[in-house]
Amino acid sequence: MTAKKLYRSRQQRMLSGVCGGLGAYLNVDPTIIRLVWVLLSIFFSLGFGGLIAYIICALIIPEEPA
Repeated sequence: MTAKKLYRSRQQRMLSGVCGGLGAYLNVDPTIIRLVWVLLSIFFSLGFGGLIAYIICALIIPEEPA
């Protein structure tokens, strides 16, 4: 059994593919991941922190192999 790896998506991307990659990793529609990320950022006062977390994820998570 091989371990699942988290990658930024090449196909399901709006900005850098972070939510698309999380969606593929969790077997969830990437649109739901995007909505949850935005709602958490707005309603739990993450705001700027949510943006910083996204940028960090975009820098740390490798892009999906071709």
